Amino acid sequence: MLSIAGSELIQIFRNRLVLVTSFIMPVVVSAFFIYQHESFATLGSLGYIAGVVVFTVGAFGLYATTVTTLASRRQNLFLKRLRSTTATDATILAGLLTPATVIAGVQVTAMLSVLGVVSDRPANVPLLAAAVLATMIMLIGLGLATAGLTNSPEHAQVTTLPVSLGVIAVTSWVGISGTENLTLLKRILPGGAATELVVDAWNGGVAVTDSLALLAPTLGWVVVALALAARLFRWEPRR
Repeated sequence: MLSIAGSELIQIFRNRLVLVTSFIMPVVVSAFFIYQHESFATLGSLGYIAGVVVFTVGAFGLYATTVTTLASRRQNLFLKRLRSTTATDATILAGLLTPATVIAGVQVTAMLSVLGVVSDRPANVPLLAAAVLATMIMLIGLGLATAGLTNSPEHAQVTTLPVSLGVIAVTSWVGISGTENLTLLKRILPGGAATELVVDAWNGGVAVTDSLALLAPTLGWVVVALALAARLFRWEPRR
């Protein structure tokens, strides 16, 4: 797995388009929200800004890179060649997705740390970490499912838009308006419960046991995404 991950990391840094669109741009957008945190906090709260950071990096960084990477490696038959080795399917996928996951994790940690320095610190760091981890797992699962519908890296620019823009929209909706109204709908939408959990973890004032229940909808989306991935994902290009 480590050899596959090392090779993939090199490919990421060689591909300027992926590097800029999937890793640099999300950081720039997140930095803007953090720089203007006082203004954006009036719309929702500091927890809302934290949610935007998590999902901006997660959607446009981790999720989009997952889809693009798998589509590209399928198109050039790299996936097919890897399956002819002794590596298992799980090892291959883990190796290919580890670099993007680690980079996204470092980015989110760094940006949230900066937000905590320039504003108030999160009320519950372990709960925030659980929310970020659950979000990342959900987006990886959705990336695997979307990759099954994506024929090429160029096609990924289209297929990733619904989920990327959708989770950002849900994050803003939940982060700004809260979940006092339309609670069930907001929580079952992808990213809704995770956003509420990030907000609760950062702002505080909510019992930990109540907040942990918000992990269930996010993990439910993980199950749905993996089920779709198992049905849709292909290791070779369509003929």
